[in-house]
Amino acid sequence: MNYDAIVIGAGNGGLISALRLQKMGKKVLLLDAFNMPGGVATSFVRGRFEFEVSLHELCQYGTKENKGTVKKLFEQLGVDDKIEMVPLNETFHVLTLDDKLEYTFPIGINEFTTKMEEYVPKCRESIEKLFKLCEECEEALKYLEEHKEIDEKELKEKYPNFLVVSSYSVDKVFKALKIPKKAQEILASYWVYLGSPMSELSFVHYMMMVYSYIKNQPAIPRGRSHEISLVLLEEFEKLGGNYKFLSPVTEIIVSDNKAKGVVVNNEQKYYAKVVISNISPNVTYGKLIKQSELPKRAKQLVNARTLGARGVCVYLGLNKSVEELGLKNYSYFIYHTLNSDKEFERMKHLKGDNLVGVVLNNALNDASSKGTTILYLTSLMFSDVFDEVVTKENYFDLKNALAENMIEIFEQATGKNIRDAIEEIEIATPLTFAHYTNHPDGVIYGYMAKKLDNLLPRMMNMQNEDYIKGLFFAGGFGPRLSGYSSTYLSGDMAAKKALNYLKEEEK
Repeated sequence: MNYDAIVIGAGNGGLISALRLQKMGKKVLLLDAFNMPGGVATSFVRGRFEFEVSLHELCQYGTKENKGTVKKLFEQLGVDDKIEMVPLNETFHVLTLDDKLEYTFPIGINEFTTKMEEYVPKCRESIEKLFKLCEECEEALKYLEEHKEIDEKELKEKYPNFLVVSSYSVDKVFKALKIPKKAQEILASYWVYLGSPMSELSFVHYMMMVYSYIKNQPAIPRGRSHEISLVLLEEFEKLGGNYKFLSPVTEIIVSDNKAKGVVVNNEQKYYAKVVISNISPNVTYGKLIKQSELPKRAKQLVNARTLGARGVCVYLGLNKSVEELGLKNYSYFIYHTLNSDKEFERMKHLKGDNLVGVVLNNALNDASSKGTTILYLTSLMFSDVFDEVVTKENYFDLKNALAENMIEIFEQATGKNIRDAIEEIEIATPLTFAHYTNHPDGVIYGYMAKKLDNLLPRMMNMQNEDYIKGLFFAGGFGPRLSGYSSTYLSGDMAAKKALNYLKEEEK
């Protein structure tokens, strides 16, 4: 059977790619190995609790009056009014174990700046300069996305400061702006979501995420992230899109350096002019394409990149309310110190003692039945240390020990007793995520953002990574890197590249 496009994987990026292409009048087939859409954008039920698998907050969303990039995308695709989003009223709440520091920040550039001035007197001027620079960088990135051919002279004239900082790390720009050290460390609190310390993370990448997070109010779907996945799939189907679940792609058909279609379950063949893979290049290049058809450069690129964070997640259903537990915040970033380089090194070990906690009921008061609370704890590892120690024999003891340690760290940092309120508990490890996502080593953060793998170099060079004609990538391993907002936007970017390719092929 012939299609204009085949999309492999119904995760965030794949769903957006499929919907965008179908909306543009193309005949699209969406395939997934599992029995439902979403990948990790889904939920599961244990007892009387429905747990969100992975979404903490959806950045770049905003409000009707102050629309973020993701909200605008959802509006373009005709799905925004079908998803009930609940705004969040805090950016982050950070605590340190060693020196017992604690900071909480509100939404809004001015509000955030005022709060930072309270914590770090006489920092306002430098923080205002920082956000002004972020505003220019945001406009420059829009320019880069909207122009296939970049006019370097025009770019330099319009966004001179962007070009100055585009190649620098976060800590270098912070120092150049003379931001006080304490304020630098507080601003760096969110680094863990991008998976590189401030000394390696691109200033443009990091601050664009933080800036949009503060400026465009983040939100979460009332029906968990699975609500978004279902709405995207329903809209795709309504427009005439075809999808097949329980249909693992076992080969991408390539000949003469062109993608021609796919093989499902080693037998059924489907043909298309374009293939979009929402699966990592490691798996796509390593397992789905015959090595005789794979360009050497594609192999070299995969081998050169470093896999990002693996994660252990503990999902807790507690039989006490947030008031009874004394948990007042939505998110808790818990570190030993606010030195991102030290914390990054600590997280290369099995028990890094750092975690992110999310109290869902402090955003959705009816997320669970009255008198109960849903709490998520996530600990990240920036190495393959889990694979080095896990065996069939020790797996269950190991994951229980990791969960026990994470609960203890959360209690130590917050001073709250949650252990006695545990009614339901589920533990996910890198093996869990490897099983459900087919990502190498169960990595949940795509490739590590550092040096030439930071956002801007990848965005600027993405046209040069199309090694096989008609094959494009969506999702967290793509140029926009990992995260919910990034993968939605990555899926749209892949679809637009595919549309341009189809247009050229028709000439």
